[in-house]
Amino acid sequence: MGAPLGVILAGGLARRMGGGDKGLLLLDERPILRHVIDRLSGQVDAIALNANGDPDRFESYGLPVIADSIAEYPGPLAGVLAGLDWAHEQGAESIVTAAADTPFFPKNFVSELAAVSEGMELPLALAATQDTNGKRWRQPTFGLWPVALRDDLRAALANGLRKVVMWTDQHNAREAVFETRAYDPFFNVNTPEDLAKARVLLQEMS
Repeated sequence: MGAPLGVILAGGLARRMGGGDKGLLLLDERPILRHVIDRLSGQVDAIALNANGDPDRFESYGLPVIADSIAEYPGPLAGVLAGLDWAHEQGAESIVTAAADTPFFPKNFVSELAAVSEGMELPLALAATQDTNGKRWRQPTFGLWPVALRDDLRAALANGLRKVVMWTDQHNAREAVFETRAYDPFFNVNTPEDLAKARVLLQEMS
């Protein structure tokens, strides 16, 4: 199986931030999206950005911008589908997705997803976090997705399915588990308070 392509999911409406693109908010004088691109680019050969609306606002990043093919912002699965269709055009067999508002995700998350899905006929896996008590949370915007399932996903969305884990469970997706120690590596910026916390975290890491 060839290396997956990377797709950054930036199609959300950012209601809790007052609208707009969360990925364009500044974190250490750089947009959060730039942090995400830098982390992902070391793990994949090519990256596309899933975003809706005017693509020119992302022109400075030099990435292909792919919009949802499903109307009315049905959620991250629509972005996954857009990424799978793009990857199919590139002749790729799979994609990995990362959220545009999550600047600290693991630098080995792609290799961990690939490792945990080894041996699957159609490799499908989600990242998950686990605390010191063993409790797990799946991270539905961070996954490995096979292009071969794109039409299955398209049909599921057409039938009204919106929950990521409902669809991945149907296909026996596996989990790549990452521990939360000093911080949650999949911490994402949803509110102004989160952005302030992200700035503190970044200072602590530097």
